[in-house]
Amino acid sequence: MPEQGHLEQPRRVEGPGAPDVTAAGAPDVEGAAVPDTEPPTAAVRRTGLLVTLLLGGLTATPPLAMDMYLPSLPQVTDALHAPAATVQLTLTACLLGMALGQLVVGPMSDRWGRRRPLLAGLLVYVVATALCAVAPTVEFLVGFRLLQGLAGAAGIVIARAVVRDLYDGVAMARFFSTLMLIGGVAPIVAPLIGGQILRVTDWRGVFVVLTVIGALLAVLVWARLPETLSPSDRHTGGVVDALHSMRRLLADLPFTGYMLTGGFAFAALFAYISASPFVIQEIYGASPQTFSLLFGVNSVGLVVVGQINGKVLVGRVGLDRVLGVGLLSVTAAAVALLLMATGVFGEVGLAPVAAALFVLMSAMGLTLPNAQSLALLRTRHSAGSASALLGTSSFLIGAVASPLVGMAGEDTAVPMAVVQVAAALVALLCFMAMCRPWNRRATEDPRTEEKR
Repeated sequence: MPEQGHLEQPRRVEGPGAPDVTAAGAPDVEGAAVPDTEPPTAAVRRTGLLVTLLLGGLTATPPLAMDMYLPSLPQVTDALHAPAATVQLTLTACLLGMALGQLVVGPMSDRWGRRRPLLAGLLVYVVATALCAVAPTVEFLVGFRLLQGLAGAAGIVIARAVVRDLYDGVAMARFFSTLMLIGGVAPIVAPLIGGQILRVTDWRGVFVVLTVIGALLAVLVWARLPETLSPSDRHTGGVVDALHSMRRLLADLPFTGYMLTGGFAFAALFAYISASPFVIQEIYGASPQTFSLLFGVNSVGLVVVGQINGKVLVGRVGLDRVLGVGLLSVTAAAVALLLMATGVFGEVGLAPVAAALFVLMSAMGLTLPNAQSLALLRTRHSAGSASALLGTSSFLIGAVASPLVGMAGEDTAVPMAVVQVAAALVALLCFMAMCRPWNRRATEDPRTEEKR
């Protein structure tokens, strides 16, 4: 029986993070088969370590924009004389921008290739980030963060589309785990850098550093990242054609199920990202540096589990099975946090809360890359549109989670835990009801749904 998500006879695929791996040529949702041959240039690109690092850097754009800024949230609250819930909207605005931007950039990259939309997005991202550094009020900061997110979406969606251009099957799942290793350095280092920046300057200095990082990334992409989508594979239609492709993708029930599963799992993660600065620092009295250290430790857990997923589990255990274990672990950790926050175990200290958060973050290493891989296995053509749908759903659902965790103020962790439990349960429900992991035939062939 072929690996879950494999749709045709396998062919050999080689590349960084996936040497000597068997991968499948999966048909698109529209029914088009993947060719058994590939241009020589594509094989050359797969061996490029710098390209791998650049894709990891693009994947790191969200945690850089979010996590380096996290230790300064209480300082922004004081400096701009704004309540915590309003300051948390700066996170929501950035996330919302990243969600909506992907809907535009994804189809653009299917039509004009990957490089030009990516470079344009990075340039606007640099300008928007610089404007955040000089924002005079929290309202301006929210607006500039929205623009930052809109532009930063280019890096997120196109990085995934490039991976889909180059990889299939097991190789793609392993490469996503490699990107998680590279991109995982960002959430480890970013809060630590942010905490250290606050020792010598204020929150505005964080955005200055982000501006410099964005400019360097744009230069490297311009100089070193090749085009991965050949002209023959590009879509010539306009907005209507792009919308039609997205509609066909959404009509595939397992694709939509994996999309929603990953989206609600991301919501549980983002509830932690947006609420933990206040929970750890305001409720448990930790310093910005201690918070940054704990955040880094949790990110190490995510990276390590992600590498176990890519190097050990993928290819040996079905992707659906690994995804299910990840979802159950996230749910268990969220329930434990809720019980502690509501006082079921009495008054608890920082250590057990940090332990539960560590489990939740680490389990994302099993959940997020496999949900993305299983969804993208459903499509070959329109990879940009598929990537846009995956990213947009995740960021939109996460954007809703952010203000919810601050509704009850800064003195309780209950809203964060409630949002995490709800999101984890919905993700598990979508996985079981729409993906039907026990039905391997339905998972393997998109056309099965038409026959049922």
